[in-house]
Amino acid sequence: MPDSHLDPGALTDAALLARAGAGDRRAFDLFVERHQASVFRFARTQVSRPDDGEDLLQQTFLSAWQAAGTFRGEGPARGWLFTITRHAATRLRQRQAREALDDTPVEDLGVQAGWGQSNPEGLAIRHERHTAIASALAALPAEDREILTLRDLEGTSGEEAAALLGVGLAAMKSRLHRARLRLAAELRKGGHDVAR
Repeated sequence: MPDSHLDPGALTDAALLARAGAGDRRAFDLFVERHQASVFRFARTQVSRPDDGEDLLQQTFLSAWQAAGTFRGEGPARGWLFTITRHAATRLRQRQAREALDDTPVEDLGVQAGWGQSNPEGLAIRHERHTAIASALAALPAEDREILTLRDLEGTSGEEAAALLGVGLAAMKSRLHRARLRLAAELRKGGHDVAR
């Protein structure tokens, strides 16, 4: 039940969150005031861009507001907030990685891989040594290594790979195509010509 006047020092974090869970916005505002500086400092350690720290701070307290009624008080509220921040940072990094993967047009990836040259049929993989492929794979982003391992090394079907990755079949095919182009580009950078 909301109270128009709350003594900031009179209530514990658990009590403020219990009140917030019941819809008391003022109690939650007091909770935010109490912890925002430490959450912001922690959020900035989780990201590389300064603006992302602000985003994480906002996401943390939005998630905390939505989950306030579930806080059991088994540990310190600040630790609970830090856990929320870490999860939000992980989601942010995953989203940024997906966005970065999709930034390069397929045509550009094809050119980097050696396609579109005067004789694309004449290009051949000249060096298939295990070390060259392992080195090229290691240079790829984790998402590319994941899809290439599933489809090309482990031989999972397209449907299986899509289900494992939690994406649709068309999205998996697009992701696989891009990953293969990036692998070809890495092999080419290492002095290994590749062919389609």
